[in-house]
Amino acid sequence: MTNPPPVLPSPPTTPGEAPTTDALTTSGTLAPRVSRRVAVAAGIGHFLEWFDFAVYGFLAATIGQLFFPSGNATTSLLASLAVFGVAFLFRPLGGLLIGAFGDRAGRRAALSFAIVVMGICTIGIGVLPTYATIGVAAPALLVLLRCAQGFSAGGEYAGAAAFLVEYAPARRRGLWSSVVSAGAGIGVMAGGAVTLLLTALLSDDQMTSWGWRVPFLVAGPLAVLGLYVRLRLEDTPVFQELQRAHEVEHAPLRNAGKHSRSGILLVFVCTAVTGLGFYYLATFVVTFLSVEVHMAKTSALELAVLGLLIYSLMCPVAGMIGDRIGRRRTMLLGAVGIALTAVPCFALLSTGTWYLALIGLAILAAFEALANVMLGVLMVELFPARLRVTGSSIGFNVAQALIGGPGPFIATAIAAAAALIVAPAFYLVAVAALSFLILLRYLPETRGVSLFSDEAPSVRD
Repeated sequence: MTNPPPVLPSPPTTPGEAPTTDALTTSGTLAPRVSRRVAVAAGIGHFLEWFDFAVYGFLAATIGQLFFPSGNATTSLLASLAVFGVAFLFRPLGGLLIGAFGDRAGRRAALSFAIVVMGICTIGIGVLPTYATIGVAAPALLVLLRCAQGFSAGGEYAGAAAFLVEYAPARRRGLWSSVVSAGAGIGVMAGGAVTLLLTALLSDDQMTSWGWRVPFLVAGPLAVLGLYVRLRLEDTPVFQELQRAHEVEHAPLRNAGKHSRSGILLVFVCTAVTGLGFYYLATFVVTFLSVEVHMAKTSALELAVLGLLIYSLMCPVAGMIGDRIGRRRTMLLGAVGIALTAVPCFALLSTGTWYLALIGLAILAAFEALANVMLGVLMVELFPARLRVTGSSIGFNVAQALIGGPGPFIATAIAAAAALIVAPAFYLVAVAALSFLILLRYLPETRGVSLFSDEAPSVRD
């Protein structure tokens, strides 16, 4: 027989208080001077991940010409996009290994490692010689760097969510979680803005010669800043208590599979709807508006940026709603809202009328924010302290690799095959509706659970 998992001793404080560290006041609240550092430390890695995501997507055609010259622009573009997609295959591996590292060595150590790898790879792409200079080594190195980026991104989200929420005041975990969710939207907007600005200021020859490198090199100082901020902070009060109690998990991969299966499956389901919804907002909307609706590319990009802006502004609101009415009801509201409004929203987009399309995007963005912010909190509250980063990383990254990442490709294929212009929304509706039904049956309410506990909340009977 195996021994039952050890139970952590109660934190050495009065009820409702967190253990006092240098970062906390004696009442257990986060010291004001530290709160901004915690927010930056948790959000900047996710910002960089999505900044790079947007930059590579915008520059895919140029990168294809420079690294996969074929004499055919379409072939080169497809090769470039294939490299873009291969990063998703390495996200689950990164989630497994970096997540386990976060449970063994600490949240801060895992986040610091992830941002170092991400920064080095992003700068590496910016200085990488092209095919014309070093031949086939150029695309080979590009593939290697993109795989390493996917690996680091796989460990970033769960680690950032744990770091942020474990520091957050108990009644403000939803609001604090919104930092990570909003960081993704702001990262895509920033990546698109920088790329579009360079495109407007530089000639085609300048962009091909050196301009395409600038956005990748811009990310370098941001990675250094993120590492500096992360290293200046202590690890979270929860992990420090694990260390004091000598209950740090030394086999998180094995034990997460034994003791956190329900949490992993629930995070998978939550991520399925939130990940797919965000990829629709961040990438597919531009394709849909420009290809299917025949809207001018600049207008399509403007609408996509505004949709992401609305999403980012809604994230703190969604966090406060989750803190007020609970995680379960907020997540269910987001999922059912996406399921019910996706088709009407795409109908508004398909009109080609600018303000109607913006209304459609705003509705979709609002429900996406509700679900996405709650995902960040649930990734922390559904797991025992000693297995938190590993378990949430597994569920999150497997869902992103299987459902979220391929979403735009599947939506594009549906659009090409179906005569009905709103048909791409059907995939989003199906995933959101199925996720809603599963979560309605099994998702527990986790608001108010102790993050120091070694017992995960039970699923609903």
